[in-house]
This record gives sequence, C-alpha cells and structure tokens, in this order.
Amino acid sequence: MALREILKFGEDALRKKCRSVTKFDDRLAQLLDDLAETLIASDGVGLAAPQVGILRRVAVVNVRDERGTIELVNPEIIEESGSQTGNEGCLSAPNEWCEVERPNKVTVKAFDRHGNEFTITGKELAARAFCHEIDHLDGILFTDRVKKTLPGQGEKL
Repeated sequence: MALREILKFGEDALRKKCRSVTKFDDRLAQLLDDLAETLIASDGVGLAAPQVGILRRVAVVNVRDERGTIELVNPEIIEESGSQTGNEGCLSAPNEWCEVERPNKVTVKAFDRHGNEFTITGKELAARAFCHEIDHLDGILFTDRVKKTLPGQGEKL
C-alpha cells in the first residue's frame, strides 16, 4: 500500500468523467488499498480515484461506523429519498466548506474488488459521502452544488 497525492481543485482530472472498471485484478486491488490508506491518513470520509489522478469509477467511503471502509467499483445510485442540507468539504479543497443539499438516504449498486455486485444503503453522513464520491466520478465537485458559502469561508470556488 502507498499514500497517493491528492489533487487539488483546478487540476483537470477532477473535471473528467471516469471510465468504468472492466478488469478486476491486482492493479484494482492496489488502487483500492492505496485509496483506503490515503483516506485514513488524510482524516477524510471519502476519496475517489480521480482525486489521485486515476480516471476510473472507483471510490472508498469510511464514515467511521461498523462497516469500516466501503469499496465502491462502478457505483451508481439506484434509489434516493429525503433531503438534508449541511456543511460539506473535500480533501481536494482543504479548508473550504459550503452548504450543500443532498438526499438523506441513498442506495448504491456497485461491485467489490473481485467483481461481485452488491447494494448498500447509507443514511445521513454515509448518504452524503456516497453522493459526493459518485459526483467525483462524473467530474462534478461539491462546489457545483453549493446552496451558499459558509460565513468566513471565502467565495464560491
């Protein structure tokens, strides 16, 4: 495993739509391991492959609950309900926080590192993290969804 450098806002890779994973191999496993290690070292709740310069539909989420680190390969939201508005930040935009509206509950269909399909449901913070990371895979940044910039946090990016 290795720590990866997290790209910052302004890097072209963060605005690209990622390609689906077609090979479930050692390279994918290494990427997932590296993303998980980098996420933990950065004290974040989610990290997507384009944030480390890899344009593949891969992300990890860890909201520090009993599920631990959740690996998502080719994820897609298949159901959402409710609404929540709250502070959101991003490892690619240190010290930037904005108010963003997201669903309060989402169900995601994805594959694990071995190519096995699964579904997972997240509420509140987990729902926010799933949506945020899947947005990254489509080149969408949380600042694109801003309701308002929080006081003292500067202008909308």
